[in-house]
Amino acid sequence: MKPILDFFFFYGSIHSYLSVMRIDSVADAAGVDIRWRPFNLREILVEQSNTGFTKNQIRLNYNWRDIERRAKRMTVPFVGRPSYPVDPELLALRVGVIAASENWCAEYSRATFQSWFIDRKISGLVQNVEEVLRKIGKSTQEILARAVSPEVTDLLKRETDAARKLGVFGAPTFASGSEIFWGDDRLEEAVEFARRP
Repeated sequence: MKPILDFFFFYGSIHSYLSVMRIDSVADAAGVDIRWRPFNLREILVEQSNTGFTKNQIRLNYNWRDIERRAKRMTVPFVGRPSYPVDPELLALRVGVIAASENWCAEYSRATFQSWFIDRKISGLVQNVEEVLRKIGKSTQEILARAVSPEVTDLLKRETDAARKLGVFGAPTFASGSEIFWGDDRLEEAVEFARRP
């Protein structure tokens, strides 16, 4: 049985982009399975009084430049800063929670982040979520109806609680059991840790 690494990420996180686009290839090469776990980072940031990221333009500029450099080094497409912030009503996230529960989260997440970062379409707007779902061959009406259901609200709460209990404070975060690794630059280290005997 392959070791499992939990991947906690958020559809409005600029830092999750690189991990979403490369985690499967890194994990496959190491013989590790990924459990995709979208969660409500926004809720946790508010609880932790850590909401100043977008207000610090100097830091924001640095983060965009860092993503650009890392994307180039890892040959992940990057065409400049997309719109930010995104997913205002958490619709992309809610659909992601459904996708994770049905094992199509990797495909949906890559398509969502590509639409945002490369095609410059704001994640979470209904028409853009519909387009992503059509692109990956999913039923838009049925999934969008389920996305706002109490069942999905409860599922999202459980995933966010799981992240909270682990001490997650940002995205992306990788977890092997109770051991967490924060940031795309820790992906390889997290995968190696998950492989330990």
